[in-house]
Amino acid sequence: MTSSPSTASLPAADVPPITCILVVGAGTMGRQIAMTAALAGYRTILQDISADGLKHAEADLRTWSEGRTGKGKLPEAEAAAAHGRLSYTTDLSTAETADVIIEAATERLDVKQEIFRSLDRIAPPHAILASNSSTLGSSKVAEVTGRPSQVCNMHFFNPALVMKCVEVVRHEQTSSKTVDTVMALARSLGKEPVLINQEIPGFIANRLMGALQREALALAAAGIATHRDIDTTARTALGHPMGPFELMDMVGLDVIDFIAQATFAETGDPADMPDPTVASLVALGRTGRKSGAGFYDYAE
Repeated sequence: MTSSPSTASLPAADVPPITCILVVGAGTMGRQIAMTAALAGYRTILQDISADGLKHAEADLRTWSEGRTGKGKLPEAEAAAAHGRLSYTTDLSTAETADVIIEAATERLDVKQEIFRSLDRIAPPHAILASNSSTLGSSKVAEVTGRPSQVCNMHFFNPALVMKCVEVVRHEQTSSKTVDTVMALARSLGKEPVLINQEIPGFIANRLMGALQREALALAAAGIATHRDIDTTARTALGHPMGPFELMDMVGLDVIDFIAQATFAETGDPADMPDPTVASLVALGRTGRKSGAGFYDYAE
């Protein structure tokens, strides 16, 4: 962590320095992306249409930082400085001061397109507009702006304050300058960005994760092994930190089902169809850790 932006790693030349980052959407991902930026030294604005949502986001981030400082993992002065750089607002017009805007709103194309229309109208001409979407390629929002070359995906992983990977996905019109700037920005946030040179449903991580999950679900459905033994195999033979069923429970089975539905809608490939076991658990309200039950029970 640094007390000021790591501008040394950012492109110089005709790329304006990044001093202000706006994050649109104060949900779990948006608030953590915003705190990551603030900790890296950037003046950061977290915007959401819900004032209550912003209050919850601020309370959650203060609880997180207090926990870190209490364990000696984050100096109190650094935490205080980060909170001082982070502001909260329901006013999207604050985009007029932003150099990079990261959209982390709900995974609905109509909602995202409306946000990008507004951002394109309000943000300064040099501003980059990035989407944190894990399923929707940025070409779908770039088309409603007048700056498609300055639009891309910047996909963080949950929890964004911890996970190192950021998938930077360009579409056909994304400029090299935009890609270079976003890759360098991700590095300055302490992340390890990977570049995906063309849009593909699921990007990299979700496609790899989906392949493992499909095989695990098929093995369990065929009675080859229990989900518990499949998870144990993944941990003890493959070195995975958690098995595929444990991971699905942590991510949320509703999220897993949504990603599968979105991918299938894009590809039409029968291999990408949502899994009926996952769908049935979601219908029962067993969405994983957050609900207290998924493939495993967490009541205890």
